[in-house]
Amino acid sequence: MTDPSPWWAPHVHADRRPRLLLRNALMAALRAWFAGRGFVEVDAAALQVSPGNEAHLAAFATRERRADGTHQPLYLHTSPEFACKKLLAAGEPRLFCAAPVYRNGERSALHHPCFTMLEWYRAGETYEALMDDCAAILALAAETAGVKRFQFRDRKADPFFPPERLSVAEAFRLFAGIDLLASVAPGGETDRGRLEADVRAAGLRTAPDDTWADLFSRVLTDKVEPRLGQGRATILHDYPIPEAALARPSPRDGRVAERFELYCCGVELANAFGELTDAAEQRRRFEAEMDERERVYGERYPLDEDFLAALGRMPEASGIALGFDRLVMLATGATRIEDVLWTPVADIRA
Repeated sequence: MTDPSPWWAPHVHADRRPRLLLRNALMAALRAWFAGRGFVEVDAAALQVSPGNEAHLAAFATRERRADGTHQPLYLHTSPEFACKKLLAAGEPRLFCAAPVYRNGERSALHHPCFTMLEWYRAGETYEALMDDCAAILALAAETAGVKRFQFRDRKADPFFPPERLSVAEAFRLFAGIDLLASVAPGGETDRGRLEADVRAAGLRTAPDDTWADLFSRVLTDKVEPRLGQGRATILHDYPIPEAALARPSPRDGRVAERFELYCCGVELANAFGELTDAAEQRRRFEAEMDERERVYGERYPLDEDFLAALGRMPEASGIALGFDRLVMLATGATRIEDVLWTPVADIRA
């Protein structure tokens, strides 16, 4: 039974404190790791003109009151990504950022309205370099925590064993019996009917208003993700272009993009891209995402025109966002994200 006492109650804090101290030690170890590889740490302003342009990512909105009495809409960022990419355009070759980020409508064992995102970027390097970074960081976290395995609930993984590398198409075929790329054309056009038939054949429900993206997400959530990162971490790579709005197309297959996600113990830890630098294509993708957001939620977020201008000057690069709190959870065996946050956001219910 969960202790109803608040997190600041002395006996609750005493139980939480070892995990929180480990959190501090792990952040210190990561800062040293990045510094040793020529990365510079940067800070990203939490207030931005756009919180990001992913269809299903909700933000917290506010307003800046100016001296002349006018107001400017602002948002708490959902990621420091736009700010970091502007610094790449400014000439920073390697950078990392450990930033509090804010996402509305997200609270569960693995989600919190405010959490810490660790992002890093490598100018002039491929996203395969980020895969190697992930393997090294998992081992570093285990060494810092003094553990030989990571655990989330009943799932375990060896953080010292090299992660398996599995394409999304391979995962759909292995775990759902679906030929995913048969429903994707070069350039990203999709065949909803083809995927719907395959999803039904896999024993999953469909609805008349399901989009191709809805069907993709259902298979990923129900059939694929529970099988990932068990025994060792999994790098799930080569996402279909419609599921990689900020990634450049793969030179090997025009149906997929340079995106991967890192899973460990069934937990999604990180999301990485070979970064898209075509500003016109990025604008088109953002507008498509906002069209979908307006269709589903009845609202859209503004585009960050400053970001799109910077994108035209940004060098080829790779970048990744890792949920730091989730990494601490795996290293400590915590089952709830609040157990590794120094000051969780209050949940006051009427």
